[in-house]
Amino acid sequence: MVKDKPNSTRVYDDDGYRKRAACVCVKENDQNQILLVSSSNESSSWIVPGGGLEPEEIPPETAVREVMEEAGVSGRLGVCLGVFENNERKHRTTVYILHVTNELSEWDDSKTIGRRRKWFQFDEALDHLTAHKPLMAQWLLNIAKAEAPR
Repeated sequence: MVKDKPNSTRVYDDDGYRKRAACVCVKENDQNQILLVSSSNESSSWIVPGGGLEPEEIPPETAVREVMEEAGVSGRLGVCLGVFENNERKHRTTVYILHVTNELSEWDDSKTIGRRRKWFQFDEALDHLTAHKPLMAQWLLNIAKAEAPR
């Protein structure tokens, strides 16, 4: 199912959940470093970059596109950490690891909405997400299982 909203089209699965994708971004040479971006709703909160699928798009494409738009980074797409359900917001998000190899000095969201990005040590990123986005904190715990930080 597809629904239009201003400036974007939302894609839903058969259960009525919005389809999303995201990447937990790690430094290529130091997986203890996690990249978070400032929330567009609350600039003092740090989140994992991600967003909704567009029509005809598959989750890995969405994840890579959203990371470039929100964080201005690219790299090597790693393993899928799973599909995580947010029953409160009716989202299902497919989450990947992205091994960052390139960082732009300016990117879409930095110019249009003043979004910031910041590298955190794994434990500090986990603390931020646990406080503000507990479901995203679970994504980080899955990265520890999938590709344990060194």
